[in-house]
Amino acid sequence: MNQHPAMWGHPMTPHQAFNAHTAFPLATPNPMRNQHASSPVSHTQQPLVTGTSVLGLKYKDGVMLAADNLASYGSLARFRDIQRLHPLGNHTCLAVSGDMSDYQYLKKELDGLLREEEALSLSDSHPALHPSQIYAFLANLFYARRSKVNPIWNAILVGGWDATKEESFLGYVDLLGTTYSSPTLATGFGSHIAQPLLREAFEKKAGIDGKGELLTAEEAEALLNECMKVLFYRDARSLNKYQIATVTKEGVQISESKSAETQWGFAEALRGYGAQQQ
Repeated sequence: MNQHPAMWGHPMTPHQAFNAHTAFPLATPNPMRNQHASSPVSHTQQPLVTGTSVLGLKYKDGVMLAADNLASYGSLARFRDIQRLHPLGNHTCLAVSGDMSDYQYLKKELDGLLREEEALSLSDSHPALHPSQIYAFLANLFYARRSKVNPIWNAILVGGWDATKEESFLGYVDLLGTTYSSPTLATGFGSHIAQPLLREAFEKKAGIDGKGELLTAEEAEALLNECMKVLFYRDARSLNKYQIATVTKEGVQISESKSAETQWGFAEALRGYGAQQQ
């Protein structure tokens, strides 16, 4: 006999059967176990842990990408050993700025996509994804998420070597789904500070139309080193510890972390630094 007060004076039906241990109807889900089932869907309103500018440059033998190893928690230089260059397959590399959690999501999605493509290639000689195809996938993914008012809070450079066309590839995608390609690219603060330096050096060697001789590997690396040093001077969210990825027809190589030689002696003559002169 059911002794629950709600059942007093009423015959018990199968739908009114009670669990003696929980005092909840068995036919009704336990509301304590489903307290989040009707919660509103929430989206990331703003990035929290972020990486700053990344740079990209086409050179004679392929593409070079550069990114520092800092992930900032607001204005706190919190994580100082983050690799923001991620290889995809044998001939593609990502350079990612923006939210680091969204970057982790992208790595998981893209690595899974490549595993599926690799499995297909074993069964029917399916060709590997070219950099331009990965770029097109990211462009559609970013635009779809933007259209759902749930953007991926990143700006990405996709660099690689297209084995079919025998040429290098460099493209840009951001959280709004904006896409374009250029021989020199930069994100964030680097688009204001480093991009003019990259463009000037590129056009000086290859011409405005880019049809001349491109920079050599040594010249391209020296240029990126100089740009990363300038960004360290000017960007409060940057770090003088960075990596450079080189993508050629031989594959993807990511350097060990390095630092540029800097000089801060000029700061002593500036008001607000060092000893004050009357």
